[in-house]
Amino acid sequence: MDEEWIPKTELGRLVANNEIQSIGDALHTKLPLQEYQIVDYLIPDLQDEVINIERAQRMTDSGRRMNYSITAVVGNGNGYVGIGRGKAKEAAPAIRKAINNAKTNIIEIKRGCGSWECGCGRPHSLPFEIIGKSGSVVVKLKSAPQGVGLAVGDVVKIILKMAGIEDAWGFASGHTKTTVNYALATFDALKKTVSMKMNSQINLTTPIYVGGIEHDSNNKN
Repeated sequence: MDEEWIPKTELGRLVANNEIQSIGDALHTKLPLQEYQIVDYLIPDLQDEVINIERAQRMTDSGRRMNYSITAVVGNGNGYVGIGRGKAKEAAPAIRKAINNAKTNIIEIKRGCGSWECGCGRPHSLPFEIIGKSGSVVVKLKSAPQGVGLAVGDVVKIILKMAGIEDAWGFASGHTKTTVNYALATFDALKKTVSMKMNSQINLTTPIYVGGIEHDSNNKN
């Protein structure tokens, strides 16, 4: 971090005092993540990428003014990913806002090997089929066997790579040329990996990984 961080929230103080030492523990506290510095502190290897830039011009008494709207994604390639948007009169501040907002929106996802064609046990894909929506865009993601790669659109590919998913099938409908909705629909789908409940009658032998940590899918705890 470029400047000294003085935490302003309860979660920030817990992290600064080393009472919380991982981003997973921070998210599990259910305390609001309002300081992007928390993510910088706990995930020093976090990567970021701008996925959309929108420019809008408006006329004022003093002349033509430009406004920028930026969408960015962050992730560590190992189970954590976030998306954020930022607006400003200049591109650089808008990018910083978008990245910082993406950090405060970061989530942990479940990964696994849910494809019947594979069963390798590595957390290279999705544990099950997920669907996300934003505006008119609907994104469906399915687990794929090892070696398929990311058979998805370019925007989705960036987000899945940031999340640490190596193989997946993807299908989309709606106005996918609207990059922001396309990205948000993908992010909404990834949230389902944690929020969806699996049928207790299904006996899964493939381990599921949450934030890079292996969990027994047969363990109800």
